[in-house]
Amino acid sequence: NFTYCPATGLAKGNEHSEFAGWAFPFPGVFLMEEFISQDEESEIVELMDRDDWKPSQSGRKKQDYGPKVNFKKQRLKAGSFTGLPSFSKKIVARMKACSVLGGFLPVEQCNLDYMPDRGSAIDPHFDDWWLWGERLVSLNLLSKTVLSMSCDSEDSIQLFPTFRKENGELSPSGSPTQTSACKNSGKEGINCPSSPTRVPSQEVTVAVHLPRRSLVVLCGAARYRWKHAIYRKHIERRRICVTFRELSAEFSAGGRHEELGKELLEIALSFQGRPV
Repeated sequence: NFTYCPATGLAKGNEHSEFAGWAFPFPGVFLMEEFISQDEESEIVELMDRDDWKPSQSGRKKQDYGPKVNFKKQRLKAGSFTGLPSFSKKIVARMKACSVLGGFLPVEQCNLDYMPDRGSAIDPHFDDWWLWGERLVSLNLLSKTVLSMSCDSEDSIQLFPTFRKENGELSPSGSPTQTSACKNSGKEGINCPSSPTRVPSQEVTVAVHLPRRSLVVLCGAARYRWKHAIYRKHIERRRICVTFRELSAEFSAGGRHEELGKELLEIALSFQGRPV
């Protein structure tokens, strides 16, 4: 019933929902459109398809490049992991130009293949945070889709009424722009919004639209408070998601498993890997 706006960082109430005209800040999502070119996309997919895709859950197929992990028992070893694939070296290098990805060192890559005729989807979930760190990075290939965010928390969200400025953008109540507008509320087309209101978090869902060839980063609240999902209705044709994950603090410098983390990173960043 809300849609994320990359330009403002707001989740805006959908026009035909009960939350039309309301918005709230939705931190922790960063979207970069046209992260790679169409030619680069074609080359990457062609190289992926040279390797086998293994059946996965909910109509997906997958290729894993990462260590062998038992999340329930919290056990980890390199296993047959030989690194990220060679074609990812250019992608990872390009990430360094993104301010939100400063110091991002991927230790695992997972390619997921979605097709509508297989009913491909992934249920609302959190990615593990014992092994995987703050930032989840995904490259969306071959077709657009929607990342659906939901929250199981029993707390509430403060919604702000929005008004439309002359340039067509939406601003939340209480912003400097809105305060200035209220002072001039006698001008045509500008109205002072009503007071903020609160709604249960469980009643709110946020759609993050992912264009083809876009890169999305989830961190902070979007990573740890909101579950993410891809529903069947949002898979229109073949779609490949390439997700990169970094190590948690426990496996990083100063952490309890720092040495194992160093070993895994050295393997990952050799970029000589094949799917495990």
